[in-house]
Amino acid sequence: MIYFDNSATTKPYEEVLDSFVKVNREYYGNPSSLHHYGGKAEQLMTSARQQIADGLSVKPSEIIFTSGGTEGNNLAIKGAALEYKGRGNHMITSEIEHSSVQNSMKQLEEKWGFQVTRLPVDSNGMVCPDDLEKAITDKTILVSLIHVSNEVGTIQPIKEIGKMLKKYPKIIFHVDHVQGAGKVVLPLHDSGIDLCTFSAHKFHGLKGTGFLYKRSGIRLEPIFTGGNQEQTWRSGTENTGGIVAMAKAFRMIEENRVKKGHSLLKVREFLYHELENNDHIIVHTPKKAAPHIINFSVPGLKGEVLVHALEENGFMISTTSACSSKEKTPSQTLKAMGVSDEMALGAVRISLSYENTRTEAVQFLEALKEVIPRLKSVVR
Repeated sequence: MIYFDNSATTKPYEEVLDSFVKVNREYYGNPSSLHHYGGKAEQLMTSARQQIADGLSVKPSEIIFTSGGTEGNNLAIKGAALEYKGRGNHMITSEIEHSSVQNSMKQLEEKWGFQVTRLPVDSNGMVCPDDLEKAITDKTILVSLIHVSNEVGTIQPIKEIGKMLKKYPKIIFHVDHVQGAGKVVLPLHDSGIDLCTFSAHKFHGLKGTGFLYKRSGIRLEPIFTGGNQEQTWRSGTENTGGIVAMAKAFRMIEENRVKKGHSLLKVREFLYHELENNDHIIVHTPKKAAPHIINFSVPGLKGEVLVHALEENGFMISTTSACSSKEKTPSQTLKAMGVSDEMALGAVRISLSYENTRTEAVQFLEALKEVIPRLKSVVR
């Protein structure tokens, strides 16, 4: 089996699993408890927080541990909107955000009366910074954008937008960096980012763990209330083992980005070139994009059919975002890019890790050459 679905989730590193098991076996105390076991768990968590903060060049106090990307996006968007609603009720996002961002915005509109501007994107899935600035009003309090598109791999001009937003000091800038972590560098301070979401299972950590970067001075209305853990921002007994494992995964993915980043890019470039030159295939991902994602369609074939046919040949890929792949509706991201409903329904996504090789890419292309004509003959 060759796994090309790393944007849905990654395989945890063995060292990460070992850390999780060891902490849960030997240091299972509640970090809030006063006894030795609790103190040791708290020390481990403090060390993990420091390691992550060091990796991002931020303060440990700016890291809030969460259960993953969805919670991080909800906390950032709803927490900032409700905290700063006295400043205004207008927010700006794009048409190609993850469902956790889209639905958070929708809920704020329907339940609390906020107004949301959803920026269009061009055929490459790119937001225009000028469009964003034109959308700003004196009521705008939040801008929320994805850094790397989870479906097509487009990289938004976050640094340029962050620099522009410095002219508007009352606007909070949130970035969903879930898909970019460990693959595409995002300097938080230089990009003027106030809130930034990460999810461990996208960089070989464990599901159910993540963190939110919150710049010092930014306030949030807590979504979870209870025992006031995480400096009151996120109540709930901390997942010590998962947090320690996440810190390990974050260190390892950054090491691999430095050591193996070039080889990953070469595999992606090889795949992209071959797919782009295949007469049966239309590639939706722009040539200059994240180094691990390629989205394409085979006209006349549904994406779901192609996914299952390739699975029979030992390859794991996906259709759209894993969160919405079972809905069987055209990808909203591709539609926003001007792709037809038929083509969007046929789209599939390859997403690589640093462990994938050129040999696997060659085998995948050979399987495609066999699968596509066979499926087309059945459709005819």
